[in-house]
Amino acid sequence: MALTTLAIDIGGTSLKMMAVDEQDQPLQEREKQPTPRPATPQAILKTLEDMFTRQPKFDRVSVGFPGVVKDGVVETAPNLDGEWASFDLAHAIQKKTSKPTKAANDADIQGYGLIHGKGLEMVITLGTGLGSALFIDGKLVPNLELGHHPFKDNQTYEDYLGKRGVEKHGIEGWNHHLEEAVNLMRRIFNFDRLYVGGGNMHKVTCKFSKDVTISKNIAGLLGGIKLWEV
Repeated sequence: MALTTLAIDIGGTSLKMMAVDEQDQPLQEREKQPTPRPATPQAILKTLEDMFTRQPKFDRVSVGFPGVVKDGVVETAPNLDGEWASFDLAHAIQKKTSKPTKAANDADIQGYGLIHGKGLEMVITLGTGLGSALFIDGKLVPNLELGHHPFKDNQTYEDYLGKRGVEKHGIEGWNHHLEEAVNLMRRIFNFDRLYVGGGNMHKVTCKFSKDVTISKNIAGLLGGIKLWEV
């Protein structure tokens, strides 16, 4: 029996939702709404609940979240609100939809929608913050929070490559730092392939070598199907 997955991507700037079939084919246009402020669990769940009413029938739910998520429970949400700590996101969504639900880090889910499953593959997502994921022969190393690691000048990768970095350094400066960061990641992780995605990927103008792929932003939703296969 074919199953329909409702894929949800919770971001610091927007909430996205799309129902997809087992062949990764969207069943309708992706819906997108601004992330409410303050971005508390209650505020975001209320917005999602309204979005649910406009979706086709679905059998299960996958949720990508911008922070550390373990067994469906949020541990950190640096770009949202402190109330998310210890919040059981998977259970809350399952209660709202009455459908089986899985929740994981958004970059991890995006990676599932991009990787080929061979060698060391890495994903970074450029948005309000900086998400990251690492896969070895298709197996996830979960909750890699590279964005909060020091990059340079006592600031983190997220300080330079997230929304704050765009605002502080401008598009040209931001691209310069992105190119510098990717070269550093290549030396640290020795990845076979790096995928670059996220809401700000359309701002990327720097040229990368062949081991770097600029991905489609929809991968953050399509990867939700793979979450049910691992």
